[in-house]
Amino acid sequence: MTDWTLRYEGFDPAEQGLREALCTLGNGYFCSRGAFPWVSVDDSIHYPATYLAGGYNRVRTKVADRWVENEDLVALPDWSAIDIVLDGHPLDPLTAEILENTQELDLKAGGLRQKTLIQDPEGRRISIEAERLVSMDDMHLAIQHLSVTVVGWSGTVSLHARLDGNVRNWGVARYRELECRHLMVEEATCKALDDGQGKAVGECLALLVTRFTQANLRLALAADLRVVSTAGEVPVVDKVWSTGCAKVASASLADGETLAVEKVVALYTGRDRAITDPALSALEAVAAAPDGATLKARHGAAWRRLWNTVDMTLECGDAEVQRVLRLHLFHLLQSLSPHITDLDVGVPARGWHGEAYRGHVFWDELMILPVLEYGLPEIAEATIKYRTRRLPKARAAAAADGLRGAMFPWQSGSDGREESQLLHLNPNSGRWLPDNTWVQRHVSLAIAWNAHRHARITGDRAFLTQVAAPLLVEIARFFASLAWFNPETGRYEIHRVMGPDEFHDGFPGRPDEPGLRNNAYTNVLCAWLFATTPRVLAGLPAEDRQGVMEGLGMTERELAHWMAMGRLMHVPFHDGDIISQFDGYETLKEFDWQGYRAKYGDIHRLDRILETEGDHANNYKVSKQADVLMLFYLFTREEISMVMEDLGYPPVTPEMWARNIEYYLARCSHGSTLSFVVHAWVMARSHPDLAWEYFRKALMSDVTDIQGGTTKEGIHLAAMAGSVDLASRCFLGLEEVDGLLHFDPCMTDRIRSLETRVLYRGRWISVSLSDGVLCLTAEEGVGHKPQVSVRGERRALAGGVAERFAL
Repeated sequence: MTDWTLRYEGFDPAEQGLREALCTLGNGYFCSRGAFPWVSVDDSIHYPATYLAGGYNRVRTKVADRWVENEDLVALPDWSAIDIVLDGHPLDPLTAEILENTQELDLKAGGLRQKTLIQDPEGRRISIEAERLVSMDDMHLAIQHLSVTVVGWSGTVSLHARLDGNVRNWGVARYRELECRHLMVEEATCKALDDGQGKAVGECLALLVTRFTQANLRLALAADLRVVSTAGEVPVVDKVWSTGCAKVASASLADGETLAVEKVVALYTGRDRAITDPALSALEAVAAAPDGATLKARHGAAWRRLWNTVDMTLECGDAEVQRVLRLHLFHLLQSLSPHITDLDVGVPARGWHGEAYRGHVFWDELMILPVLEYGLPEIAEATIKYRTRRLPKARAAAAADGLRGAMFPWQSGSDGREESQLLHLNPNSGRWLPDNTWVQRHVSLAIAWNAHRHARITGDRAFLTQVAAPLLVEIARFFASLAWFNPETGRYEIHRVMGPDEFHDGFPGRPDEPGLRNNAYTNVLCAWLFATTPRVLAGLPAEDRQGVMEGLGMTERELAHWMAMGRLMHVPFHDGDIISQFDGYETLKEFDWQGYRAKYGDIHRLDRILETEGDHANNYKVSKQADVLMLFYLFTREEISMVMEDLGYPPVTPEMWARNIEYYLARCSHGSTLSFVVHAWVMARSHPDLAWEYFRKALMSDVTDIQGGTTKEGIHLAAMAGSVDLASRCFLGLEEVDGLLHFDPCMTDRIRSLETRVLYRGRWISVSLSDGVLCLTAEEGVGHKPQVSVRGERRALAGGVAERFAL
């Protein structure tokens, strides 16, 4: 196993769901889980599923005398399925015995390989070799190779390359009580292309056309089965039924003989560009598809181009760190590839890898976009534009609450309405409970932060004027109308909100009053927003500024009001200089951490444990993930100190910084994988060895399924990207300030060397950290010389000239 390969040996039914998620292949347009090609969906082990980026559908279910509506990421027909039939008996993966199995995910070339020795209940053994790819070159194409060799017997082997529309969303057990059917089959057939005159051209291809039941999205899959190796002639026949179709190859094989096929598939939908009909486009794409070797070569070349852009080499004496870093980059690129720049998709919390959170978009881009900003900024811009296209819905949501501006939803899907549920299931107790997470208004602040950061890093004036400025203005408007002035304190307050810590959704004993008062994270970011938005507008050229002001109906008085609010937001404190997570946090009870760890072992999800006991996390000083410390993640100590001083509070000293970190670290259960990322970040300067431990936890959280069964429902994309961000931006101390790239490496003896590349204002800079020396080399070419500062030492980088800085 190399640092470019994720390899599994043997077969463990309990681990198969995890392996399927981690071995998912995709290209930004669609993703397919890494299930064996010869299996079908069952209740607990195998879940072959394919998802279209942004492919949502809305359904209703009656639960406890009330209608519940959900918008789900839809499980599509399984394009990769090739059923194996031995002497007329279908191979049943639940009754057959897997004697040997090797599965390898090739990160460098973007392929999945499997080799399996399996025996059916009648004692027939076959050796199976499979290879799959989802083309990064042509986002509509995919290929599944399968070879079957008979071992110790002779008989007939049939391979059924299936497209089956009889599917349902079945990947998350706790959702199965709700409506799971999202597809209607419109057409299942085997047909050849028409020359336009009614004459068939070429061979028959399998074609399956489906439609989403509510969204009415029409989707077509076309497939061809090519026999690439066998002992003799093999006929390929067509098979059609009401919900699907297949191409079938059958051969009589003697002991040791092999039947090998490749299944080429094209996927198109009615929202694709430059097509007349998805079915026609799918048929044409398959008919014109090259042979498997050529398709694989083009796919591999596309992956090489991506790796040349984003790869990172980290030497720390542990090869697993390097391998998992690349695994995380791999899944980030599969979820958000360059193909999405022409699509309308957001950043899914669990990738397009599973159905957890119903495939919704939360605030995870706050952790993910920094990785893309310095390598693939066009992808970052595309995800921000996903938000701007939903400004009308966000404005309507604010207006419905009697507020101004734009109120973005905590959970987003297709059109920008709030997709959060009012009820959720505690799988520990089996009870349906109120879900108040929709009051996490800080998602809008994350959107503003991302838009401002992208404009600052890229220096893109058009983006700043057309995208960032409207987002900043409308979000500032929303929070200005949400806040209210308390004459007793002389400050602005915000009530009925939640911070990032989802354990606290209200005050003790008040179940009918969702939300908290003055969440510190929300209020401080509001202060930043109220100060930043007027400054951004003031920095625009006069004509652009006037256009933005007129287009959004703004006045100078409104800007002045925001600037005043930015100096008067309330931030709660207790115990001297501890920033309170919210008003009243200090009155909560301390929690018996030692006793609960002894009783339950895994206490990441304390909220579920306490609810099962008839208690509630609202009663205790506990947190699911970083909340106050999110401020220390977003701002440097100097930056947060300036914000606090502008608010009239004491500056954040190193001692205060350390006390707040220690206070909240002792009260966090890390029930979210994001928590390890944030805690590693904030401890990088003060406790580098402890930060490294948290970095390792963040890095390994999905590979080891640290939350006990959640990864199989979809990877945690923000934790994956966040761990990469830790290895690059945090450990390098990289930030952009006023047109200057600053480096202040966080030295730890765990890192022997670190190499990566940074794209800044159109110029690539190679970065190498080794033996106490930081080396920066700008690519050769015309244009500006990038300005950098390394621990205060400022230089301009001439193209092709290495600049070395002793640390």
